Amino acid sequence: MLRQIKRELDALSNPKKAEVNSRFFKTGKGEYGEGDVFLGLTVPEQRTIAKKYIELNMNDIEKMLYSRIHEHRLTSLLILVEKYTNADIETKKRLVDFYLKNRGQVNNWDLVDLTSDKILGDYLLERERTILYKLAESNNIWDRRISIVSTFEFIRNNQFEDTIKISEMLLGDGHDLIHKAVGWMLREIGKRNQEAEEDFLKKYYKTMPRTMLRYAIEKFDAEKKKFYMGK
Repeated sequence: MLRQIKRELDALSNPKKAEVNSRFFKTGKGEYGEGDVFLGLTVPEQRTIAKKYIELNMNDIEKMLYSRIHEHRLTSLLILVEKYTNADIETKKRLVDFYLKNRGQVNNWDLVDLTSDKILGDYLLERERTILYKLAESNNIWDRRISIVSTFEFIRNNQFEDTIKISEMLLGDGHDLIHKAVGWMLREIGKRNQEAEEDFLKKYYKTMPRTMLRYAIEKFDAEKKKFYMGK
């Protein structure tokens, strides 16, 4: 089955899109995606394959996850999401443990953004969340991005406290990808409760990274944007 999945992915490869993705996901020397190899597939194409191969065993999922090829890793993670969504509670726990154990391979922003809230965030919705705070303190950028993006599932359920606390922890982060992720989550809070988002912004808008702020206020009206960006 693993060979068949790889053949299907190869058959959909698009060299021109692969070249674009290599630049977009910063695969050059010293960049955050250094060494990542792309086939040039779209996410919808990979979702279709993931749904088709939901029965792929965990050993083969792990093999795909440790591939240098970006679409192998993403497709394996999308299969993991499909498995998780359809699993009983005991199996969900095993899948979450697998995700955390192998999170070193969840090593680009799309891999994080398409999976962390759907697996880790969902599992922690009614559970203790210390792990997210540990990840927020990690030296690894993808751990930190997982910590904040996982809270998207909490936000969908109108639970904002952990997003706010982790956002505070990440205010001084030096990486643009963390600024964008935090701003995105704050914006998602604002879509549901603008007052809650503005309570945060009024404390920190003068000192928070500009990219984070721009992402956070993207849906505000022109007057509010001018206020917050004016400092």
